[in-house]
Amino acid sequence: MHETPDSQPADAPAVTVAEALALAEVQAGAPELVAGAAGLERPIRWAHVVAGAGAFALLEGGELLLSTGAGWPADHPGLEALAAQVVAADPAAVVLEFGAHIHAAPAELIAVCEAHAIPLIVLHREVRFVQITQRVHQRVLAAQTEALAARAEVHTMLTELGLNRSPVDYVVERLAESLDAPVVLEDSAGRVVAWAGGDLVPQIALAPWAAASAPVQLPADTESVSVEAQGKRWGRLSALAGPPHPAGRRTVLELGAFALALGKLADPDGEQWLQLSSRRLFDALLTGRYRSEAELGTQLAAAGLPIRERITLGATLRGTGDFGGHATLERALLETALRRAVAPEGRVILVPDPAEQLGVETEPGRTPLLALLSFPLGDARVTESVEGAAAPPLAARLARELEMLVPTPTPGTWRAHLGLGAPGRSLRSLITSLERVRASGRLAPTAATGRVTVQQAERQALAYLVRGLSASPEVQEFASDALGPLIAHDAASGPGHSGDLLDVLRAYLEHPTNRSLAAQRARLSRSVFYQRLALIEELLGVDLADGTTIATLTVALLARSE
Repeated sequence: MHETPDSQPADAPAVTVAEALALAEVQAGAPELVAGAAGLERPIRWAHVVAGAGAFALLEGGELLLSTGAGWPADHPGLEALAAQVVAADPAAVVLEFGAHIHAAPAELIAVCEAHAIPLIVLHREVRFVQITQRVHQRVLAAQTEALAARAEVHTMLTELGLNRSPVDYVVERLAESLDAPVVLEDSAGRVVAWAGGDLVPQIALAPWAAASAPVQLPADTESVSVEAQGKRWGRLSALAGPPHPAGRRTVLELGAFALALGKLADPDGEQWLQLSSRRLFDALLTGRYRSEAELGTQLAAAGLPIRERITLGATLRGTGDFGGHATLERALLETALRRAVAPEGRVILVPDPAEQLGVETEPGRTPLLALLSFPLGDARVTESVEGAAAPPLAARLARELEMLVPTPTPGTWRAHLGLGAPGRSLRSLITSLERVRASGRLAPTAATGRVTVQQAERQALAYLVRGLSASPEVQEFASDALGPLIAHDAASGPGHSGDLLDVLRAYLEHPTNRSLAAQRARLSRSVFYQRLALIEELLGVDLADGTTIATLTVALLARSE
């Protein structure tokens, strides 16, 4: 931390030359500024009365010098030497009282003060210097006391936040509140983790981070400090332009960085930092909590997901089958594999999606991942796959990454199920893509490669559309009415109640023109399969060969949460 010799933070508000010039004790001397007007905002560290020419070497800099000119040389060489001593002492300002010893400011002194922006003030009336020094000292000490009190208050608040392991976004919010300015926390890669404060909209506040330049170019009036501990740098904390703080803006940021470092040490895996920004962005995107698409686009770009001139899409990723290990390990493996599959040109933001928010039942203990993907234009991994291809290129890349990451003991039945939304080139299309792939849940795969099964919006347009509408009461009522007798029959027990009529219907609707193949998919003999179909027709009172019936039941099955 940079501090003055009086232990006042270097950037804390201080008494300036202009403020001292306005004091009644100084005004009583009829002051006149004769040089150095550019330095009126120089801070005053102390006030000192100088007698003779030998005292300048004893000064430490930043003092308000008061002199009557007594003992000053009168010749040109002597005055030049004295002027050089004044510059070397680096005072805040020089106050020269006219009287018995001097009647005009030396030209040599005027020249150097003007050249070095050191205010030179002459007093045309006699005053008592002791009154000026006392008044200046009172103001300086009051400013230092205020700074120390403010620093202690901020230190207490932020230390408690760090020891309490307060969430990162809450620490940033308190910093922004203390500084009355936007505060931004970025990770070591320059991606925004959290930001808060000020009246600036995200398009302006986050513009340096959204520009995707490396390193991030910050405005000149931005104060920044590193967040680090144990010799490791985790990120950077920046405060944009704002008013002065009694404790000093940099001091407040340094204390905030300390609180964040304490939290980071308690979270060595970085889960909080990795997920915080993602959670907030997904929440804004899916709930519409943003003022404009430009605002949301800026926040996404600042978090490392560029939208402009890119192909974007939403995706889901989940494990299926027995993984043979803890769910957290499975999730970490899936996240790592997907990040590697989209690298280096692609970008991805991932967040676990709580199953209860999906409206779709999932396997116990498993939380699907939601993903926002961004690729350069023309990237082969997200171009429309060729009809009949085994799997889209992105799925094939994901399968290769999983092959290198999956532990050897993992059962052979385990798969990663990748749901791909429709790609687009706008923020609106990205939102729609994510909403539909999220609402669709897990569908029957359209392709498979290695340990990856895939469902695609482009090949399952009806399923994605129906699942996207399935949350409405009207659609759920339609599905219940269409399938109600089968649901009731499957739920019953006893002779003739096999509990598999919905599965048989689903297999049949996937292959309505090939009942033999449908029977194989249902894992039933043809005779038993035909018996189940006949029972379905009887319970529903329909003809399964009728096209309208096939369409109606297909939509009903898609709308029903699995």
